[in-house]
Amino acid sequence: MTKAELVDQVTASGDLTRRDGEVIVETFFEGVMEALRADDKVEIRGFGSFRTRQRNSRTGRNPKTGEKVDVPAKRVPYFKPSKELRDLVNTTA
Repeated sequence: MTKAELVDQVTASGDLTRRDGEVIVETFFEGVMEALRADDKVEIRGFGSFRTRQRNSRTGRNPKTGEKVDVPAKRVPYFKPSKELRDLVNTTA
């Protein structure tokens, strides 16, 4: 599903204009990104949680040349699905 398809679904589920749907989706995404940037956790019951994880620095390699490259430490976003979402995805029809 793309962002445009998500906007269409939000717009269709209520008496909203396309612009209202775009604002709702964009506001949600911005809220999640701001919380993660501030190193907060975003938890949506029944869906999952977003948080950041710390990756240590390491030595990688350039796949084209084989040359060793130092990869710095960084924070990366991580999504952990809820039990309800995992069960929904793993149900057999």
